[in-house]
Amino acid sequence: MDGPPPSGRVPAIDHDRLFKELLTTFFFEFLDLFFPALAAQIDRESIEFLSQELFPNLLDGAEYRADILVKARFKGQEAYFLIHVEHQSDAPTTFPRRFFRYFSAIFEKHGVPVYPIVVYSHDAPNKPQPGVYKIDFPDGEVLRFRYRVVQLNRLPWRRFVDSRNPAASALMAKMKLAERDRPKVKAECLRLMVTLRLDRARMRLIAGFVDTYLRLNQAEEERFHREMAGAKWSVKEKEAVVEIVTSWEQRGIEKGLAQGIEKGLAQGIERGLAQGIERGIERGIEIGRQAGQVEALRAALIDVLGWRFGDLDESLTVRLAAIDSVERLSALTHQALTAGSIQEVRF
Repeated sequence: MDGPPPSGRVPAIDHDRLFKELLTTFFFEFLDLFFPALAAQIDRESIEFLSQELFPNLLDGAEYRADILVKARFKGQEAYFLIHVEHQSDAPTTFPRRFFRYFSAIFEKHGVPVYPIVVYSHDAPNKPQPGVYKIDFPDGEVLRFRYRVVQLNRLPWRRFVDSRNPAASALMAKMKLAERDRPKVKAECLRLMVTLRLDRARMRLIAGFVDTYLRLNQAEEERFHREMAGAKWSVKEKEAVVEIVTSWEQRGIEKGLAQGIEKGLAQGIERGLAQGIERGIERGIEIGRQAGQVEALRAALIDVLGWRFGDLDESLTVRLAAIDSVERLSALTHQALTAGSIQEVRF
């Protein structure tokens, strides 16, 4: 059922959509990262995505839609083959058999060689996942289906930090990392991404992916900003960083709006008992919207100031708490993003 989640519940992450969008956008970069020998031999002009194709399940009549299915050919050859990439956000023991069925359906329909890959993004367990499905009899093996496995939670993120690959800059967020390293990994993902000089759309895609899988608590956010403050950036890189970090702050604005509307609605209903319920609810929504904007913009301003100029002194925090104008907070945030020092921000 559509609609917002009940109060207090965290919306579920659409893992398949996020991974499909990332791997489709950076398909060759993904191959270069994990299957360089294959990538080096592919004619990149021959690529055609067939990921929306449906394949019948001959056992129960249901239909299966491949996550990513790519038609390609090797350099200097005319015959095509397929690359099938399946994403798994969990690790069921039944998957090898199911993947063999997917492979069989695709091969049956197209009649060309298929290169099968599964990308595991689950957090646990971290034991190695199988890369083979086989059928044995007492007198020997009758079937062995082998496929390629990319199991992110077994890949140390530090191995990819200098890879200069946009797929790595996103996927590091789901790799093997200690809890204490979460702020540093998020900072490294951002550093790697901006040094690649991607267009804005691709940067937003990676930034959204990283922020989804590396949501930091308050203490981690402070460490993240310290990591950022110590980094060396060119002017263009700094501009890109500011834009990305500001977009991450948007989630705070949205949260603040929701909290403010809820609070204001309660106030409005209370007033409505004396003035009329309908008018009170309308007024409550308006109060909430204004309060939410102020609270969210103030939080974003404090975060930007902390990231740009380090920890804020108590007197400045008190002054910011007294500002209740959306226009004033917006203007200060713009100044904070472009000022060379905190003294240039006209509080």
